[in-house]
Amino acid sequence: MPEARILIAQGGGPTAVINQSLVGAVLAAQRFPEVTAVYGARHGVRGIVDEDFVDLARETPQQLEAVAATPASALGSTRDKPDLAYCRAILKVLQAHGISHFLYIGGNDSSDTVRIVSDEARQAGHALRCIHVPKTIDNDLVGNDHTPGYASAARFVAQAFAGANLDNAALPGVYLGVVMGRHAGFLTAAAALGARYPDDGPHLVYLPERVFERERFLADVRATHQRLGRCVIAVSEGIHDASGEPIAAQLVQQAGGGVERDAHGNLQLSGTGALADLLCDLIKDQLKIKRVRGDTFGYLQRSFLGCVSDVDQREAREVGETALQFALRGDRDGSVAIQRCGDYAVRYELLPLEAVAGKTRVMEDVFIADSGNAVTDAFRQYLRPLLGSDMPQAHRLRGHPVAKLLG
Repeated sequence: MPEARILIAQGGGPTAVINQSLVGAVLAAQRFPEVTAVYGARHGVRGIVDEDFVDLARETPQQLEAVAATPASALGSTRDKPDLAYCRAILKVLQAHGISHFLYIGGNDSSDTVRIVSDEARQAGHALRCIHVPKTIDNDLVGNDHTPGYASAARFVAQAFAGANLDNAALPGVYLGVVMGRHAGFLTAAAALGARYPDDGPHLVYLPERVFERERFLADVRATHQRLGRCVIAVSEGIHDASGEPIAAQLVQQAGGGVERDAHGNLQLSGTGALADLLCDLIKDQLKIKRVRGDTFGYLQRSFLGCVSDVDQREAREVGETALQFALRGDRDGSVAIQRCGDYAVRYELLPLEAVAGKTRVMEDVFIADSGNAVTDAFRQYLRPLLGSDMPQAHRLRGHPVAKLLG
């Protein structure tokens, strides 16, 4: 059997379980006698181009298991979005080091990088097996029922909103939390799983899959506040108007501020609390509600230590193991995908890279209520088994009244 030399890298935003996939692949490689090297590239594809490698085969099993249980990318990550020339530089390094199998753990951009490298290797006649290992808290990879990293981030969002709801019930007013999600609202929608009682928040949920109308938003908040004396709101950072322009950009410009963009030209949504602040100001100004508070979850939900779904951990490990098996025993390149079967079980498939690369999944209509400001029971049933077996629950006093003596 020919010698196998493996290189693993991590790209894009970190998650709470991405290291489970890394360690799953490393430990699985030890079961194949033909594997003579298992390297890790530091800081994703940038580390490949820079030949910044570490020898993962020299790590002890105990150290690997400790790292697996640690959030964020142990190898470091990158936001580099390789073009064709960049991918050819990657291939040159892989050829120099005799790499025969390339595993890249990442989201949409990472899958596209794997696709380009795979195509270039084929054209160059270099025998290179390329496998994309899925991860993203956004849950927006096409062809997957869900993606590793999403469940743990969703668990954090659900628990955070459960806590915010308790706070809001104790000191009534309006609470608004902005959650990551530029195009897909899966993570924001997870806030709904924090509710236990019929009057629990979030009472309103706004997702990028639906057009955001300011006047309707204000009417929703007014009606909820009048009915309950309070209102808890979950808002996706990617909400937009009918033209597709992000609401964040509009509000910042109206407030006289400048719009920040990232290296790829995308409006900077996660690195600022502007949307929460400006929506809160809008509620105060238009509805004259005095107690209005807002938070921007930002990066907190990605790698929060101690708030991890055991289901997510297990599946992220299995995804890494399966990717390594596909790489060494399969006959094609591809992207590993999680498919749900039965009441709750999963199986792993290898999808063609072109079926996943550069595509974005958004929430299906069946998950979004007709009102456009809530999720359906179908979504709750979809997410509940992913959150883990020990989700904390809020409780209330029974509140037995004592008779008044003074009238």
